Amino acid sequence: MKKTALLSMLLAFALILGYVEALIPLPFGVPGMKLGLPNLAVLITMYRFGNKEALIVNVARVFLGGFLFGNLSAILYSLSGALVSFLVMLAIKRLPCFSITGVSVAGGTAHNCAQLVVAMLVVQTYQTIYYLPFLLVSGCITGLCLGLTAGQVMKRLPAWRSDL
Repeated sequence: MKKTALLSMLLAFALILGYVEALIPLPFGVPGMKLGLPNLAVLITMYRFGNKEALIVNVARVFLGGFLFGNLSAILYSLSGALVSFLVMLAIKRLPCFSITGVSVAGGTAHNCAQLVVAMLVVQTYQTIYYLPFLLVSGCITGLCLGLTAGQVMKRLPAWRSDL
């Protein structure tokens, strides 16, 4: 019961961050460029509870956030990015040389690449590939910031029992 409550709070945290992110106008001319704030909750869930729980929080926040703050196409783009990003973070997390910050950077860049592929399929043109350098840079920067923040948050969270 306590685990469910904690995971629900992390999901609510991700939704709040998604709402805050939707309110922040980015001055860049690249469509789809976002800060990825909800990924902070996914990272914390992945490192505190495990991969299965992080996947549940990730998918739930995409659908709930899409229905609350977006539309069906936003869900399509977000879900593709979230799933690819999660798989990449899962793979990178298993390597001992990567910290939570490295996992976050890999996830941020993977998310942007997946969304770019979906955009290419939806608009049926390869010309959207010109956004790739901008999206890779933004994925690295936001992934770095979120990873550093997640690391600091993890240090300050109380130790939860693993048998929750």
